[in-house]
Amino acid sequence: MAYFERMRDVISEPFVAGVIRQRAAAGWQMVAIEWRRELPDAEAPTEGAFDEDIPYGLRISDDCKRLESDATEHQVLMLMMELVTRDFSYAEIVASLNEKGYRMRDGRPWNRVAVFQMVPRLIEVGPRFFSSTEWAERLRHF
Repeated sequence: MAYFERMRDVISEPFVAGVIRQRAAAGWQMVAIEWRRELPDAEAPTEGAFDEDIPYGLRISDDCKRLESDATEHQVLMLMMELVTRDFSYAEIVASLNEKGYRMRDGRPWNRVAVFQMVPRLIEVGPRFFSSTEWAERLRHF
């Protein structure tokens, strides 16, 4: 199986074609070009057009065509589910997450409100978690 390294160049000044030649000479292959422009007022998105978050535990795949599991967020959800089923308080769940070094998506430590807001997501993933071999393994260690 081939492994790939990815790099993203952020362009802050007019583009110089020599950059492509330098990267190609170093063994890099161009896989995408991303363009952006400021939208004129007449084309501005409608209210709420881009406000839907990606469900916690998922991320956009490398090919940008689907959502796939995010390993770290999956572990956070699994730990939350385990602690909820063991009847831990929100404060105890927060302490456990933070002690293990897990952080919210924005990089801040977990807090009780954030854990409480994850309850609908836990309900959503619960049936899939409860039927997994990973969950069965966790039950053995309770």
